[in-house]
Amino acid sequence: QVQLVESGGGLVQAGGSLRLSCVASGSIFRINNMGWYRQVPGKQRELVAGITSGGSTNYANSVKGRFTISRDNAKNTVYLQMNSLKPEDTAVYYCNADHYDGKYSGVYWGQGTQVTVSS
Repeated sequence: QVQLVESGGGLVQAGGSLRLSCVASGSIFRINNMGWYRQVPGKQRELVAGITSGGSTNYANSVKGRFTISRDNAKNTVYLQMNSLKPEDTAVYYCNADHYDGKYSGVYWGQGTQVTVSS
């Protein structure tokens, strides 16, 4: 089993910044892709940013140029640096990891961290 714990959410004014962190722990063999998703009530969870184990990244169009995803493989941690935040970035942000245990692959999710951007 793999556990993901997010931190770093909070309340910030529009134009401000936040940095989210997500640490993976447990019986880790190899973590492949990691990512950040977000969800607002009544809407589907959407991909914000993803990163491969080799460091290749992809972003939702709505956050390109403002958010940066990175990871520290030695610490099993993924980060999301969020700059120039807008009220529409308000959501619960979830960390996601694709883990391979040597035989099977599985997708794990964190519990989520609330990000609120005030106008």
